[in-house]
Amino acid sequence: MSTLRTRLNALAIGAAVVTMTAMYGTSAHAAQGNPPVKTVAIEIDNFKFGIVSIDVTVGTTVTWTNRDDVPHTVVSVKKLFKSPPLDTEETFSYTFNEAGTFEYYCSLHPRMTGTIVVK
Repeated sequence: MSTLRTRLNALAIGAAVVTMTAMYGTSAHAAQGNPPVKTVAIEIDNFKFGIVSIDVTVGTTVTWTNRDDVPHTVVSVKKLFKSPPLDTEETFSYTFNEAGTFEYYCSLHPRMTGTIVVK
């Protein structure tokens, strides 16, 4: 039961992060005069990336979280980044510091694909 509760709590936190990111696109640090921290959370579940394609600005950090019961990876087609196999609830983050279109996939399940467009 505690495993289910932990997973439900993690899902609720992930949903809140996605909602806050979509609404504000910054962290609480921006209110203190620091530069805004841009983050996007992408969940991996049911053998797919939760956000298949998204536009972000330069400097955005994307964090993928595996919610599946099987391992997945996040691998750049252009070999810019590659996660290790992510087990359930593990994460991988990458900061996009250049404009461009970045396609990625799961090397364990190549039909799983996604795109990050950085402007």
